[in-house]
Amino acid sequence: MLHLAVLHSRKLCVYSVSGTLGNVEHGNQYQIKLMYEHNLQRIACNMTYGSFGGVKGRDLICIQSMDGMLMVFEQESYAFGRFLPGSLLPGPLAYSSRTDSFITVSSCRQVESYKYQVLAFATDADKRQETEQQKLGSGKRLVVDWTLNIGEQALDICIVSFNQSASSVFVLGERNFFCLKDNGQIRFMKKLDCSPSCFLPYCSVSEGTINTLIGNHNNMLHIYQDVTLKWATQLPHVPVAVRVGCLQDLKGVIVTLSDDGHLQCSYLGTDPSLFQAPKVESRELNYDELDIELKELQKIIKDVNKSQGVWPMIEKEDDLKVSAMVSPNFDSVSQATDVEVGTDLVRSVTVKVTLQNRVALQKAKLSVYVQPPLVLTRDQFTFEFMAPEMTRTVAFSVYLKGSYTPPELEGNAVVSYSRPTDRNPDGIPRVIQCKFRLPLKLICLPGQPSKTASHKLTIDTNKSPVSLLSLFPGFANQSEDDQVNVMGFRFLGGSQVTLLASKTSQRYRIQSEQFEDLWLVTNELIIRLQEYFEKQGIKDFACSFSGSMPLQEYFELIDHHFELRINGEKLEELLSERAVQFRAIQRRLLTRFKDKTPAPLQHLDTLLDGTYKQVIALADAVEENQDNLFQSFTRLKSATHLVILLIGLWQKLSADQIAILEAAFLPLQQDTPELGWEETVDAAISHLLKTCLSKSSKEQALNLSSQLSMPKDTSRLKKHITLLCDRLAKGGRLCLSTDAAAPQTMVMPGGCTTIPESDLEERSVEQDSTELFTNHKHLIAETPIPEVSSLQGVSE
Repeated sequence: MLHLAVLHSRKLCVYSVSGTLGNVEHGNQYQIKLMYEHNLQRIACNMTYGSFGGVKGRDLICIQSMDGMLMVFEQESYAFGRFLPGSLLPGPLAYSSRTDSFITVSSCRQVESYKYQVLAFATDADKRQETEQQKLGSGKRLVVDWTLNIGEQALDICIVSFNQSASSVFVLGERNFFCLKDNGQIRFMKKLDCSPSCFLPYCSVSEGTINTLIGNHNNMLHIYQDVTLKWATQLPHVPVAVRVGCLQDLKGVIVTLSDDGHLQCSYLGTDPSLFQAPKVESRELNYDELDIELKELQKIIKDVNKSQGVWPMIEKEDDLKVSAMVSPNFDSVSQATDVEVGTDLVRSVTVKVTLQNRVALQKAKLSVYVQPPLVLTRDQFTFEFMAPEMTRTVAFSVYLKGSYTPPELEGNAVVSYSRPTDRNPDGIPRVIQCKFRLPLKLICLPGQPSKTASHKLTIDTNKSPVSLLSLFPGFANQSEDDQVNVMGFRFLGGSQVTLLASKTSQRYRIQSEQFEDLWLVTNELIIRLQEYFEKQGIKDFACSFSGSMPLQEYFELIDHHFELRINGEKLEELLSERAVQFRAIQRRLLTRFKDKTPAPLQHLDTLLDGTYKQVIALADAVEENQDNLFQSFTRLKSATHLVILLIGLWQKLSADQIAILEAAFLPLQQDTPELGWEETVDAAISHLLKTCLSKSSKEQALNLSSQLSMPKDTSRLKKHITLLCDRLAKGGRLCLSTDAAAPQTMVMPGGCTTIPESDLEERSVEQDSTELFTNHKHLIAETPIPEVSSLQGVSE
């Protein structure tokens, strides 16, 4: 008769199931009655059953304990127990009736098969403490039938036999599932995209194939026919067990069990739609009326877009308000970990972001981003539900991790959320962002001023100079309080910047050994000057730049970044070649080892070892080049910010025009092998030169290439940047619409050159523009800096 066996941690219970015909609408009733039970001496892990040893008419039960012991029970009696060799942790267990063997996955991550007859005649578990000679005695040693290394732990094993000729062993791993033959050979395997939770092989309608249900931790259920994905469906829970059954004459019902004990019966497919569209009366269309109606609708759409934009943004600001506050003081205990700055003490500063919502919000997610090498202690915050009139505050710390300076001290906090409405209970997705500014002292310390430097900039103002001690109170050097017009800054990476204020003229000079290091101090100086004069009630303060544009220094950084990109491609190509060579040597060695008649290796093992060392060395070189490329791109972004700032001060550009320059020069957050900074910026600048900065309509008609690829060198990019500055110097102005750019072409002086369409034209443009943009290093060398102690004015 059919009975129910239930395995507990310390007990095995066998019940009989009996049914009673129901007389009411509740249906039949079933009762279970305990027939017998076994109290286990060891903690049980799993069990399997079958007609072990070919016994007829009854099933035996095999239980695997947590310490790797197999215990066999024959009805009410205990038969024997055997320890699996080398067992550390128990794995899934299954019984194959065709081969009369137990199949499991050991801690060595390999599938193992043990014959029942070998288990029955092996050394008993109670005599495990015998000596080695007795263990190795005749007929006493437990020998494995076959093994297969799968390289991962297994979640479940299922043995399927839909015909009498062959059976299959299915093994569900952590990343793959395998189908094996009776002798352990792989029939096929499939790599899974998601982490699986359970599986069930079942028969297929196609001859010679097997269907498999696989549930995963993404609440998905996949149906495979051998290795081909046939169907995928979403579940409301993560299934931990799945079966296929027939319920009330409904075949193919999928029963899934969740980890919290919920059963779900479902079927594949979709509900049939009983709706039939009514027949439409055929009538002739009046195309004139349709044209009139279309024009009216287009006019309404155009008016709406002009008045309030594409999307109405009336309630957006009222839904959620996001504010960020940066602590003025350092953290008492620095949160910096794994820093690569050297001997300097890296401090951290706390940032608090506050969310105030007026209405109920769902699935609010806060993401915070700062420029590397600045690092956040936490950058993601999730709020499943926010009640109306609720305030949430989160805090995190920011610190410098790398030994180079970030391109910006500005951080960005972005909140994405869903606002439920009457028509859409799931909510309308919306995004709101808030920017915050980190203090300069987070990455910079007071330093000793330097009298000489390779790179210098002079910023002119229209107001009398301000004491640097009042602008930078946290960077005053106690040893030189009398020198209020000189201040030194030392970044945590080691580079130094000196700031000088003229005593007589309205000028400030910033100088450093590295060109890109000038950016942060220059930008901080301008921001603090603007804040200082705003507090004084002065609104007409302005800065300007009248020196020569430092394009030569900027081009050196571009060349260095591009050289690292070229080196990266060469190293990856070499690594690919060595990997192909390594695999070819492996194949030849494997062929030699499999050969029944051994042949000499002919130094293939030496060649394999040498190739392996080359692969490792090239991989290390690729990683080192990637780190250098990332740092070079960060320095290039700092220099780009500085060039944009100087162009804006030089030509007195508006905020909109500076935004266009930033979009053209800083289109990427990071470099990728498919899309780099050089080709992207070259395309953007070429577009500006052929639209708003064009001289004639002929240039506007030129089309840019639709596909961006890595250039051979940077000469074209550098010529376009020089030409952009040339056109801005001769009166050109930046705008996005080509209609607005057309009148400017008439106002621009006649000296503006057209965009070169060949190398000869580009050479002539380069010769004309060199008169305007001279080498900044040579210019500074002609005018020595006066002594710091007797500085009266800053000469250009």
